[in-house]
This record gives sequence, C-alpha cells and structure tokens, in this order.
Amino acid sequence: MEITVIGAGAIGGVLGAHLVKAGNKVTFCDKDQDHVHEMNTRGLRIEGPEETFTVECDAYTPEQLVKVNKVLDTVFLCVKAQHTREALKPFLQLIGEKTNVVSFQNGLCENEIASLIGREKTIGCFVNFSADYLEPGRILYGGVAALYIGELDGQISQRVTDLQKILQCWGPAQVTDNIWGYLWGKMSYAGLLYATALVDETMAAVVRKVDLRETLMELCSEILEVADKEGVKPIGFDDWVPDLVYPRESRDQQVLDYQLEKLAQRMASNKKTKSGIWRDLAVRKRRTEIDSQLVPILEIGAIHQIPMPLTELLVTLIKDIETGSIQMDWDHLYKLKVLYESGEKICS
Repeated sequence: MEITVIGAGAIGGVLGAHLVKAGNKVTFCDKDQDHVHEMNTRGLRIEGPEETFTVECDAYTPEQLVKVNKVLDTVFLCVKAQHTREALKPFLQLIGEKTNVVSFQNGLCENEIASLIGREKTIGCFVNFSADYLEPGRILYGGVAALYIGELDGQISQRVTDLQKILQCWGPAQVTDNIWGYLWGKMSYAGLLYATALVDETMAAVVRKVDLRETLMELCSEILEVADKEGVKPIGFDDWVPDLVYPRESRDQQVLDYQLEKLAQRMASNKKTKSGIWRDLAVRKRRTEIDSQLVPILEIGAIHQIPMPLTELLVTLIKDIETGSIQMDWDHLYKLKVLYESGEKICS
C-alpha cells in the first residue's frame, strides 16, 4: 500500500512520520512550500510525550505532485474541514478505480469527499489525538488517543482492516461499524472545545468551572439532539461520554460531574493543554473550522426544527473573535450561561 498524505500538518505529519518510521511508502503533500522544503532537506521532526524523532521525507506541493501524474493508491486527507474540497480537487485526475481516500479530519467531511469521488472510494475516520504544527518540518504531538476507521455503510471490509494493521505502528487504531456514531460524538465534544476557546485558558480549567457546567452540557445536548433526529447513536471516547449528557431527562449530575473531572484530568495531563481551536484564534490568527463543523449542524437542526440558541451564540462569538471585533474573555462563557438560564437570545 502506497500512502499519500495530503496535508502534512498536525495530524497528517504525525501519522505519516510514524508510517515512514515503520518502513511504509509515504508521500507527503502540503501547500506550505517552506514546510515541503524543510521536510525534503532536513526531514520531519515529531516532538512527542514518549519520544522525539525525525524521519526522511518525500514531500511535494500540490502542483508538484500533480505533475508527477501517478494514480494514487491510498490517500490520507488531513486538511482542515473547510479546505476539503479545494485540497482534493487538484488530484481528481489522479484518483483511479481502486483509489481510497480516508478522511483524517474533524467534522462530517466524508459526505463532501463522497460527493467528489463517490462513496465507494471514501473511508470514514474518527481521530482524536492532539498535535500542533509548530514550524516548517516540526510538529508537536500530544500523545496517543482514540482513532477509528470505518466504512460509511457500516460494513467491515478488508481495506479497512488492512488500514488498521498498517496504523498499528502509530498506536491502537481500531475498526468500527458505526463511524457516524463516532463522528457525531466528536461533534458534540467539539461544541465543548469551541466553548473553551472563548477564553484564554486551558481546556481543563473551563471544564472544571462548576457554575458553567449546566450551560456547557446544554450546548452539547443541542448537538446531540440533532444527531438523535438524524438517527445516529453518538459514541463516546477518551473520557467523553455523550450518553451521560443526552437525553437530558436521564442525566445524573453526580455521575456526570465525576466523568467530567476525569475528562479534565485527561486534558490537563496532555502535552497540548489548549485546543487547536484556541491556537487558530490566539496564535495563528486565522479562521477556525466552525463553518464546516458547527454551522452545518445548525443547518441540519433547522431542518428538524430544533432550537439551538447556545450553538448559535457560540458560533457568533467565535466568528467575532476570528475577525478581531472581540477578544477572548470569560464574559463570553457567562453570556452563554445567561442565555441558557433566561431562554432568550442575546447579542454578543
């Protein structure tokens, strides 16, 4: 199996480097010319909690890889959700009958990929480990976490089990017959992560704010209700347990508080204590993935006529931080709390 990693940043860089280290044939592709140059000349350096290592690389820009004009075997698509279409379109001419594209992304990107190349060539993936692109040729790796691969129709196929075996060099990749359950579970968790990025503080510190807890869990419940209406059973991972949050009427606050403390401990022990969302806003000063993650869920919720006031306000606040019209502040979280307690929409 020859693997082409499109998007050699945080996720793609970590996975690709481990695959190279294990002796697999990997080609990296990234639009950042400096990153490509550094990988080709000095290698790709992964700085992780267990080890730091550097691998020699074959890396190309999209334009360079298209000129190679070779049909792609297996593609790991590891770009930001909002860049899915623009990242894949240049390579449509290189996608053959047996090409497989795996979405190592956050969101429900599999639907967009399938619309471009067909569902039969699209493989779903849920990935939750944390990593950060630091500079050309250098990536910070937070450590092993959940990773599941699955067919969109729930079948357990040979190509999926083959991918699982190859990824064991990275960590405990697993196969699932409910990839949509994991993807929607991650989206409910994403609601929480976006909320933590409203303030310049660690994820654990926000989760441990007991006076905000009901508000944050209602935010996640809005997303989980949409999944329920879509006929999807969200699945938990890495101490995030959607079943303890939704349905609302079955929520046991004592049990949920205990679980959220476990989640906070996991967040605090990770080498990366703040989310990639926070990094996009505070460090890179760029747009987050919210338009490709939470906004589509708002659109699906509207189809089902599900009120989602907290999600709507969260999206507005994040976008205002993106444009610089407001700064990160605890006050934004308390605006969500006021909205939750009053049941009325307020403006940011």
